[in-house]
Amino acid sequence: MLALARESRGMTQVEIAEQLGTTQGNIGKLERGDYNVSREWLNGIARITHYPHSFFYQQGDIIPENINYRRREKVAQSVLSPLNAKINIERFRMQIIADALEIPPVTIPLFEVSEENTPANIAVKLRKQWNIPAGPLASLTSVLEHEGIIIDTFDFNTSRVDSRCLLTDNGIPVIFMNSSLLGDRQRFSLAFQLGHLVMHSGDVSWDRDTGHEANLFAAELLMPETDIRPDFEHGISLPILADLKKKWKVSMISLLYRADDLGYLTPYQKKQVLLQFNEMHIRRREPVELDVPLEQPVMLSEWLERLRTEKKLDAAQIAAMLHCTTDEFSELYHI
Repeated sequence: MLALARESRGMTQVEIAEQLGTTQGNIGKLERGDYNVSREWLNGIARITHYPHSFFYQQGDIIPENINYRRREKVAQSVLSPLNAKINIERFRMQIIADALEIPPVTIPLFEVSEENTPANIAVKLRKQWNIPAGPLASLTSVLEHEGIIIDTFDFNTSRVDSRCLLTDNGIPVIFMNSSLLGDRQRFSLAFQLGHLVMHSGDVSWDRDTGHEANLFAAELLMPETDIRPDFEHGISLPILADLKKKWKVSMISLLYRADDLGYLTPYQKKQVLLQFNEMHIRRREPVELDVPLEQPVMLSEWLERLRTEKKLDAAQIAAMLHCTTDEFSELYHI
């Protein structure tokens, strides 16, 4: 917990040591458990990291960085370490809230990927199992929350990481989302993480390209082949992609890749359309007027409201239960 507190604040052992008037080696020994933590040092670390003393007495293992991030190919470790720490802390908090409200474990369908049972086929089966109607998904967030999946949104302090998913120790699936995402990227990230939850929650062999599998799942979930094929029949151009973005609530570039995957583009045609994206400088940031509205999760807020109404806890008491300050609690959960 000492390491988690430090990393979540983006601090190095050297920075902590300097403020405590000791050495980096001593901080390393504290974090490894080689030294007992004196009351004086605990007071100092709590003050420096802005966590209450109770934070450091929490029990639980830290889940390391894993395959379930949706991120750019290259992300600096100085960015990932604080983010991983924050996600672990949020995971502990989701466990505490779920236990307090006696939320039962959530059963998520699990599918084995094979040559016959492809990620796309799995998306089709899940749509049928969850009674998702044909065509564009009105709100993927509502579908996920209806199935008991918590969506925890906060600022990742980077644009290079979109999301991550995991299961809490008490069986609650959580998708962590970067609050800086635009609506189209938010929806694809949610679908991508759902793919991880249903296909990769068990043991996965090291040679599987799980990120590619999650992408294939997300594409079929958001743009079902049977439903979207007619939209590609009259050719692929930027104006057509712009119109389809409004309908399917995914990015123009995602629609382009989907059309390519379904055989509607020659390599030359794809190259030409991508050149137009680059010439218009819309490959990273598509036109503002085409922005997809952000979906707003409500389940976590409802859980917190239940703590106030059913358990008769005020904001300060909930913050204390979650081992954070009242100010941080208000900032994170807008209460």
